[in-house]
Amino acid sequence: MKSAFGLRIVVPALVLGMAVSAPLFAQDDNNVPASQSMHRAGNSAENAASDTGQAVKHAYHGTVTAISDTALTAKVKTALHENKVTKDADIHVNTVAGVVTLKGTVPSAHTAATAQRVAEQTNGVKEVRNELTMGPTASQ
Repeated sequence: MKSAFGLRIVVPALVLGMAVSAPLFAQDDNNVPASQSMHRAGNSAENAASDTGQAVKHAYHGTVTAISDTALTAKVKTALHENKVTKDADIHVNTVAGVVTLKGTVPSAHTAATAQRVAEQTNGVKEVRNELTMGPTASQ
């Protein structure tokens, strides 16, 4: 009983205090009316919410892309390991936004070309950048 009575007094007092003090806090320039300053504050809050939403959206898409790239790297590595020509080659695979980069030293031009073909044929690969080099005993 006592708390309900207290709420009937406290809540209106808080609302009245906020209504009276808001224009005072809203004025950041002596030449700007309180209504315009409040409008600016509202726009700032709206922009902050929009920026936060965009940041969350970008973080989500970045995470999805990273997970997709990790899975694609694993698929390419598996395909290279299962191919008889590239099986024992020291090929490093890196994927960024579906673009696969092959690095390392291989024994021949044939191995480098096979590795590129295997990567290109892997489902989900958008592009392959072949940066493989041939070792000193490589055959052309």
